[in-house]
Amino acid sequence: MSTLPPEGTGLGPGVDPGIARTAHGEPAVQTPAADIPPPPRQNQIIREILRSNAVATILAIVLAMLIGGVLVAFTNPEVQRTSGYFFARPQDTLVAIWNAVSGAYAALFRGAIWNYEAESFVRAIKPITDTLNFATPLIAAGLGVGLAFRVGLFNIGARGQMLIGVTTAAFVATGFSAPLFIHLPLTIAAGIAGGMIWGGLVGLLKARTGANEVILTIMLNFVAFYFLSWLLNTPGLLQRPGGSQPISSPTPASAQFPSLFGAPLTVNWGFIVAIGATVFVWWLVERSSLGFRMRAVGENPFAARAAGINVERIIIYAMAFAGGLAGLAGVNQISGTITSGFGNGIDAGIGFDAITVALLGRSKAWGVFAAGILFGALKAGSFTMQVSEGIPVDIVVVVQALIVLFIAAPPLVRTIFFLPKDPSELSAGRRARRAAKAAAKNPTAPARKEEVNA
Repeated sequence: MSTLPPEGTGLGPGVDPGIARTAHGEPAVQTPAADIPPPPRQNQIIREILRSNAVATILAIVLAMLIGGVLVAFTNPEVQRTSGYFFARPQDTLVAIWNAVSGAYAALFRGAIWNYEAESFVRAIKPITDTLNFATPLIAAGLGVGLAFRVGLFNIGARGQMLIGVTTAAFVATGFSAPLFIHLPLTIAAGIAGGMIWGGLVGLLKARTGANEVILTIMLNFVAFYFLSWLLNTPGLLQRPGGSQPISSPTPASAQFPSLFGAPLTVNWGFIVAIGATVFVWWLVERSSLGFRMRAVGENPFAARAAGINVERIIIYAMAFAGGLAGLAGVNQISGTITSGFGNGIDAGIGFDAITVALLGRSKAWGVFAAGILFGALKAGSFTMQVSEGIPVDIVVVVQALIVLFIAAPPLVRTIFFLPKDPSELSAGRRARRAAKAAAKNPTAPARKEEVNA
C-alpha cells in the first residue's frame, strides 16, 4: 500500500516528507557538517585575542622572566651549595631556589615600583620616579629608532646622534646665561638641532648616493664619539675650566629640567617632554599626510615612487626626525640625569638600548613609550637586586635580550604556550591539510581566503 503525504506539503504520492529534498523534489545530499552548529562567537573572539601581538608580547616578557629566574637560581651560591647533596635532602635545594628567585624579583619590584619596606610614603614611591627617570631618554631615543623603522630604515646611529645633541646642547647650556624659561628651551632646541643635523646627514647620503644607512650610522657613531672626546680634552671648548680631566662644566641650574615633585623623588620635567615627543610622533606617523607618505615608503618604496611620492625626500625627513629625537635624549642626559659635568660616556648605552626598546614597542609611538617604561623599571630595579641580593646587573641585561629574542619570534612563543597560530605562520603543507580537512567537513562552504592562497 502506498504512503500518502499529509495535505498541504506539496509532495506527490509516495514521497516521504521526513527526507530533505531539493527544489526539484530530489533527495538532498546530507553532509556531516550540516548537523554541526557553528562555533559560538565568543570562541572566535577568544581565538583572535590569543593570536594578537599584545598577548605574544606579554608572554614573551613572562618567558624571559622565567628564564631569568633560572639564571638567578643557577648563579646563586646557596643553590650551588645545597645542590651538592640534592639526592639526600632535595628540599634544601628547592627552598634555596625559591628564596633566590623570589628574593630577586621582590628586590626588582622594590627597586622599580614600590618599596614596601620604606618607612615613609615618599620613600616608598621613590622607585617609580627612578623608573620614569631612567625611562625618559630611552623613550626619546627609542622613538627616533622606531620612526626610522617605520620608513624602512635601520637606524643604528642613535648613539652618535645623542652625542652630537649633547655637544650642541652643552655649548648652549654653558656658553651663556639666561633665565630658565629662555635658557632651557634654547638648550633643548640646540640638542634637537644637533641630532637632526647628524641624522639628516645620513638620510642625505643615502638618498643622494644610495649608501647603506647601517654602515653610515655605525661609522658616524665613532666620529661623534671621538669628536666629543676631542672637545672634552681641549681647553677652552667643552673641558671644565681649571682642570685637565676630560669632563665638562656642570650644567647651569637655568638649563636643567626642574624636578616635578622635589627631592628625594627624581622624576623631572624631562619626562613630560618625552610624553610630548610621544604624542608628536604618534600624530606625525599615524595622522599626518607626511606620516602617510612615510608609511607608504616603509611598506614598499617602489610602489610609493610609482604613486608620485618623493622617496628620497621622505628618507631625509625620516632620518632628520629620528636624529632630533635622539638629540632630545642627549639633552635629557645633561639637563636631567647628569648635571654635575659629563664625559664621553654620557650616552650610557642608551643609543643601543633604544634599538631594543623600538623593537619591543613594534615601532609604534605608544608601544615604544610602554617599552621604555619597562626597560626603565628593569634598569632601576637591577641596582636594588645587586645591593640587596648580590645578583649581578648583567642578569637584567640577559633578561632584556631574551625579551627581544622572543618578541622577534612570535611563532616560537605561540608554540611554547600552545596558542593558536596565525595562518600565515603555518607551513604550506599544514595549511593545505587544514584546507582539505575543512573541505571534507563542509564541502558546500567556500574555502577561506588564506587556505586557498596556500
